[in-house]
Amino acid sequence: MPDTPAAPVILGNEPDSFPRSVLAERHPAIIQQVRDAFPYDPGQHRALDALLKNCTEGTIEPLPRDAPDCDQWAAWGTDTYAGQSWYDVPWLWSESYFYRQLLDAVGYFGPGAWQGIDPFRPAKRAELDAPETDEELAALDELETKPPEERANSLLHGSLWGNRADLGFRLSAAGAGSGGGSGGGAGAGVEPAESQAPVPALVADDSELLWSLLSGTGTLCLVADNAGRELIPDLLLLAHLLDQRRIERAVLHIKPHPYYVSDATTADVVDALHRLVGAPGAAATYGRRLWSAMADGRLTVRAHPFSCAPLPYAEMPADLRAEFAAATLTIVKGDLNYRRLVGDRRWAPTTPFADVTAYFPGPVAALRTLKSDVITGLDASTESALVAAEGQRWRTGGTHALIQVRGVSSAPAV
Repeated sequence: MPDTPAAPVILGNEPDSFPRSVLAERHPAIIQQVRDAFPYDPGQHRALDALLKNCTEGTIEPLPRDAPDCDQWAAWGTDTYAGQSWYDVPWLWSESYFYRQLLDAVGYFGPGAWQGIDPFRPAKRAELDAPETDEELAALDELETKPPEERANSLLHGSLWGNRADLGFRLSAAGAGSGGGSGGGAGAGVEPAESQAPVPALVADDSELLWSLLSGTGTLCLVADNAGRELIPDLLLLAHLLDQRRIERAVLHIKPHPYYVSDATTADVVDALHRLVGAPGAAATYGRRLWSAMADGRLTVRAHPFSCAPLPYAEMPADLRAEFAAATLTIVKGDLNYRRLVGDRRWAPTTPFADVTAYFPGPVAALRTLKSDVITGLDASTESALVAAEGQRWRTGGTHALIQVRGVSSAPAV
């Protein structure tokens, strides 16, 4: 991956920056959300208090030596960053480590009665059971009357805009992430000054190239992001692609443990499938297709440890690289995965997406709603229109999205 002075790694120490607001405001709000979600015991409350003080005022501390992943995190950076301010290390790293420390505070890794209890599960379940989810599932009945190509495009955009349903994002962007569902505003635009053309909500669209890569053979890897109202449209898209034989097999990459509030785990996949199967109409049909596909191996779930790594995908281990190399296409969902795909750096927005993903071992696509500063692959006129209309708010507000594809790998063979 290019590593030039023009593309410095994003840190959290710049005053009034978006990363600093996440570290200083969103993380304390998440600690409070977790504290309120369960009847934790005094020891857990003390641990949460200590984490709040440490992540806002203190320095990075290594995991306890008896932590099951202590050596893994040492290799991922705790030995390097211990003793430094949370604000002075790469933002991708400090964000990820915050969630690992949060799990430690509530006893997720045990031993004890709270081992394996997802601290974000109540929020995920509430979203999955929300009336908005009922409305989105009901819309599938009408969609089933449309031609397969129209259904495919609608489901692709549902998966894209479903990324706005991000629980952690809502804590610091009140209401901005509340959209989602099929379409979710994909055709909307923001009106800039009168002399400027309207800015499309979809700022890059390589969907034609994406469809051209799904010719009916091979395996699609989908690297999922959030659970709930984002995971459901991801699953619906996979069900359609399998049913229409646009792919032979799908591998859904999820997180091996809770992460970033909303991120999908195996339990969240099961919850989403039960939600679909239990719904009326076409939603239940999709659910049964997915259930059957998992039973016969056409759809598998993968929870690689690197999915929770605080590192870009350029540093992926050999086994994961080999898996992506063998795929017909890998679709990377969401903002965090985009940051990991292109590198969490201050790229010039016109930096070609193909250049920063050249290391990736196979064809790769990004479906992402913009909720952080990093961006690549824009044409100059689009960037100018965005800046004229919104300053820099377009980067983080969740009101714009992109579909970017690099179709031919230029990475060395495994």
